[in-house]
Amino acid sequence: MKTDAPRKVGFLLIPSFSLLSYASAVEPLRAANRVSGRSLYTWRHVSGQGRPIEASSGLAIAADHAIGDDVDLDMLLVCAGGNPALHRNARTLSWLRKLARRGVRIGGVSGGPYILARAGLLDGYRCTIHWEHMAGFREEFPQLDTRRTLYEIDRHRLTCAGGIAGFDMMRAIIAAEHGSALAAAVSEWFLQTQLRSGSGPQRLTLRERYGVAHPKLLEALKAMEDRTQKPLSRNELAAATALSVRQLERLFANHLGTTIGDLYLKIRLDRARTLVHETALPLLEIAIACGFANGSHFSRAYRARYGQSPRRDRDAIREPE
Repeated sequence: MKTDAPRKVGFLLIPSFSLLSYASAVEPLRAANRVSGRSLYTWRHVSGQGRPIEASSGLAIAADHAIGDDVDLDMLLVCAGGNPALHRNARTLSWLRKLARRGVRIGGVSGGPYILARAGLLDGYRCTIHWEHMAGFREEFPQLDTRRTLYEIDRHRLTCAGGIAGFDMMRAIIAAEHGSALAAAVSEWFLQTQLRSGSGPQRLTLRERYGVAHPKLLEALKAMEDRTQKPLSRNELAAATALSVRQLERLFANHLGTTIGDLYLKIRLDRARTLVHETALPLLEIAIACGFANGSHFSRAYRARYGQSPRRDRDAIREPE
């Protein structure tokens, strides 16, 4: 949809937002103006009280407005990082709902979709969120159509997993509003020579993440990541890869420098910690969801890995709003 009037974009910055995610969303707009030689986009910044807001890096961005101000916008993007599951400010949620009722296009970047979901603005829409928040997000909002994609544009809702995926989403918006030629010029301006669609994966492949290429080892790693609630035994993993337990253990030792048991425990505990931080699930439910027979076993393993019990770890991040 092409238009001659500048599109007015707002950025609602939540404390500890990711500077890279924000920059990936705003810089394509600046480039579109520069490359086209026209003022296609203008943007404003919003914070809780209208004061400068700090990114996770400590750099502060000056705000033009406070939440609740009567701001004339075509689109608002909520940029959040850190642990967005903690953000429950009723004033913020009410303001977002008010903008949505006015027809403003609402989006979330990185952890921003968490806040949109809590405001009830993603019901009936496709959405995505950063993979780090995915487990907790799906636990809290099981009714949503959540995808493991880079970004989703569904009518008046936009969600982006964050990082450099914000650039991909904004490029798609520029193409829809001002044509593919301008979008391509923006990509070239930033030396982006490989275009990514919204349906692209968020994470590196197992081969890239673990730095291994052995096909049997990759089969075992996939099975371990897929089965955290009911972990497979060493015998079951070996059978799934058509190897003996001894052969499989040798692969883990030679290629990963660890044992099957130690790596499987790490995978399960990492998932558990995400649920501890980003959900209100009882700790016993988290223990069972991550393959622990009882709470005491879970607590001991958790303390050994992270230096404190899951309860203390949860309490430590429950900062005042």
